[in-house]
Amino acid sequence: MNKEDIDQLIDELQALPRESEWVEFKGDNWNPDKLGSNISALSNAALLEGKRYGYIVYGIEDKTHAIKGTNFDPDKVKIKGQEIENYIATQLQPRTTFNIIKHKVEDLDIVIFQINTPIGHPLRYKGIAYIRVGSYTKELKDHADKEARLWRKLNKEVFEKTLATSYMNPTDVIEKIAFIQVFKMLGIPLPESREAILEKLVEEKLIHLKLKKYAVTNLGAILFANDLNEFPEISRKVPRVIIYKGKDKLVTIKEQEGKKGYATGFKGLINYINDQLPSNEEIGRVFRKEVKMYPELAIRELVANAIIHQDFSIKGTGVMIEIYSDRIEITNPGKPMIDTNRFIDHSPESRNEALARFMRRLKICEERGSGIDKVISQVETYQLPAPEFIEGDNYTRVKMFSTKSLRQMTKKDKVRATYQHCVLKYLSNEYMSNSSLRLRFGIDDKNYPQASRIIKQAIVDGLIAEYENSKTYIPYWAQ
Repeated sequence: MNKEDIDQLIDELQALPRESEWVEFKGDNWNPDKLGSNISALSNAALLEGKRYGYIVYGIEDKTHAIKGTNFDPDKVKIKGQEIENYIATQLQPRTTFNIIKHKVEDLDIVIFQINTPIGHPLRYKGIAYIRVGSYTKELKDHADKEARLWRKLNKEVFEKTLATSYMNPTDVIEKIAFIQVFKMLGIPLPESREAILEKLVEEKLIHLKLKKYAVTNLGAILFANDLNEFPEISRKVPRVIIYKGKDKLVTIKEQEGKKGYATGFKGLINYINDQLPSNEEIGRVFRKEVKMYPELAIRELVANAIIHQDFSIKGTGVMIEIYSDRIEITNPGKPMIDTNRFIDHSPESRNEALARFMRRLKICEERGSGIDKVISQVETYQLPAPEFIEGDNYTRVKMFSTKSLRQMTKKDKVRATYQHCVLKYLSNEYMSNSSLRLRFGIDDKNYPQASRIIKQAIVDGLIAEYENSKTYIPYWAQ
C-alpha cells in the first residue's frame, strides 16, 4: 500500500461510528497472547461481517477515534527471541498472513495489523478459535450462533474470488498480470483499447472493479501473475522443483522455484521438469534415439492435478516436484477429497473449481475425470511400475517410478499395478484376465502361474474380485 492508500484506510477506520467487531483501536498496551487471540477473533469476525480484512490499530483512541500516536514498535519487540510477525504467524492455524503497516500522521506513529480473513477453517491461535462479541474477544466455541454462521460463510468462501490486492488504478493493475497471454491462451484477439482489455479481465473474474478502481483476484494472480512474489498472500504457492543426487534427500543437486502464474508458467515448468528426467536409449531401425523415462503426458497431468487440487488454506507451501534417481514425487498441500484408490475412475472433487475450470479451458489439463485414467494408461504403455497415490495428514503425494523388472518389484508394487490395470479394463467395458495381466507385466505365456499368484494376492488384499466365476476380474467397488 502506498501513502495515499494508507491515509485513505485510516480515514475510513476513523469514520466508523464505533469500534466494530472487525476493528480494534489501541494505544500502547499489548502482550503476545492477547495480540494473537485478537488476530484470530478479528479475522473470523471480519469474514462474518463480509469484510476483506480485520484490523488492529495502535495509535488511535478507542472511544473518540482521535489520532494520539503510539510508542509500540513491532520491529523493536522480540517474543522468545523472535520477531512479533514470525512468532504470531507460527501460532496461527490454518496458517494465514497479516501485514504490519507502520505509518505517520502529523509526526504521530500509527501501527496497523491488517489481517486476512480465514479460508477453509476458523482462524485459531494456539489451537483455540476466537470471535469478537461487541468490543470483547471471546472463545468461538462459547458462541454457537456465531460459530454456525461462520462455518456457513467458510463453506461459501471461494479462494479464487478473494482479492489478492487492494484496489488500484487501471495502469497499476494491468501491470500485475500477463494480460496479453490471457487473450492469447483463450484464443481471443487482443482489444485495441485499455478499457476493453479491462472489461474482459473483469468478465473473466481475473480482476474486480469497484468505484473505478481495480483489484486482482486470487484467480487472476495465481494463473497470470507476472511475478507471484508481488502477491504476498500466495507467493509461497509457486511450484518448486528439487533434484536429488540419489534415492534420498541427502544431496541436493539443484532447486528451482518459479515465479510466473500457473497458466503462463506451466509450459516452461513442464519443459524444465522433463529436461531433468533420465532417458532410455531406444534402438530404432536406423538410428538410436533418446526416449524419456517417464511419459510427458503423465507428468503434465499429475502436475496440473496437484496445482488444481491443492488446499490454499494451508499457508507457506505449494506444489513440490522432487526428482530422485529412481522416481519422481509430486506433492500438493491438502488431504485428498476422495479415496486414493478411486483416483482412476472417480470424477475428482476439486476444492478450487473455478481454477480447475479455467485450466481446462486453457487446455492445460484433461477434461474432468479423464486425467488419471490417461496417466495410468501411459504408465502401462511405458511398462513402468504403477504410480503410488499417498494420503498424508495435510498433503497428497503421487510417486512415479522408473523402470523395474518384475523381479525388482515388491509385492506391493505388483498388487497396485494389478488393481490399476483391472480398473482400466473395467472402464473400457472389458475385464482383466490372466492374459491381459501377463501383457501388462511382460510375462511369457508359459509363466502364467506367476500372473495367477499376483491376482490371488490382489484378491486377498481386497482390491479385485472374480467376475461370475469366469476367470476374469473386476475392481472391488464394482461388485
